[in-house]
Amino acid sequence: MNYMETLNWNISGMHCDGCADRLQKVLSGKAGVQSARVSFPDKQAFLEYDSSAISSYQIKDAVEKAGFEIVTA
Repeated sequence: MNYMETLNWNISGMHCDGCADRLQKVLSGKAGVQSARVSFPDKQAFLEYDSSAISSYQIKDAVEKAGFEIVTA
């Protein structure tokens, strides 16, 4: 079975490309995250992950622990 899912979140708290790089490293290092791309200019994080290995809540927690916030509409 394929449990791959994608997330596209707006992120606040990034002030430079270094912030985006740090968050990308945090997310990429999580077990179950297939790919992570964080864009400072777009203020967004794009992820592909295995939902049988990690939940979106765990990913959200990692974003917040890294010092950033997910912006909801």
